[in-house]
Amino acid sequence: MNQTWRRGSGSVWIALLGIGVSFSCMAADSQPAKVRIGQVVVQPTPADQSVVERFRLNADPFEYREESTPEVSRRLTITRVTFPSPIVTDIAANNTVHCEFYCPKSDQKVPAVIVLHILGGDFPLARLFANMFAERGVAALFLKMPYYGERRDPSNPRRMISDNPRETVEGMTQAILDIRRATAMLASRPEIDAGQLGIFGISLGGITGALAATAEPRLNNVCLLLAGGDIGQVAWESRELEKIRRKWVERGGTKDEFLAVLREVDPVRYGERVRGRRILMLNAAQDELIPRSCTEALWTSFGEPPIVWYEGNHYSVIRHILNALHRSSSFFAEASAVPATSPDGK
Repeated sequence: MNQTWRRGSGSVWIALLGIGVSFSCMAADSQPAKVRIGQVVVQPTPADQSVVERFRLNADPFEYREESTPEVSRRLTITRVTFPSPIVTDIAANNTVHCEFYCPKSDQKVPAVIVLHILGGDFPLARLFANMFAERGVAALFLKMPYYGERRDPSNPRRMISDNPRETVEGMTQAILDIRRATAMLASRPEIDAGQLGIFGISLGGITGALAATAEPRLNNVCLLLAGGDIGQVAWESRELEKIRRKWVERGGTKDEFLAVLREVDPVRYGERVRGRRILMLNAAQDELIPRSCTEALWTSFGEPPIVWYEGNHYSVIRHILNALHRSSSFFAEASAVPATSPDGK
């Protein structure tokens, strides 16, 4: 759970690869944007009855707004999508979920995947993977998590990962419910195969994606890059979150209390719920930020799905990005050839 694949190295790699679509290509052009409003009716399934109360999505209908952008490829379109978060916070900007939708041009229904970004809030890496998925025939909805991007109020210090672990629980809970609404939105679209929905995330996005998979029965295809479980332990040991630990202790908090608070949003706690789905984990063998024991805890709770161990630590694993792009895009592209678990979990 880091500021991951540092700004310098990540940007250099993306420039060298030359295959990521920069969102700068969406700058205004001479053609006015086309806007359409979609309606989504949330229809809970029998499997929702076993979802813990914290992550239950109310069956409230909602609208989403989709705005076109200049065409950048003959094979796919990119649109901006927004919809209201089911959680209303004190920060108005955070109450609207902002997404970028990469959709392949196809005459048939296509699989779809929700893409989640890293802790540092740098979006090019997430866009790189979303673009690759769409190039492989899989629609990708890049979702900006709470307090990131347009959802961040510059005048307010509130963040999804906070120096107060209770606020972190609130932020991650909102992220999961936002993802559940995004799943309902994708399932409602005529171009999407509602039986082949998935989630992909990197580092913090991978941890959040793992938690979302345990709470959303329709996410049949799960690919996680640099993710782990036992997140309280990850946060307590991570050198990048030392400030959070120090403030917690200064307020009189203990390690046991810290771990107990974050257990509410630990995917390991709910991992049994995803067993039997298509899962692929991609991890760093010498990860210094997400200890191997924490990755293995998540892997075990998920039923020991296929896992790839890349040589390197949380940052140096960037050298394997081409392999990660190939493995993850192939994983989702092959989804349409695999019978899906029905949305009711049967």
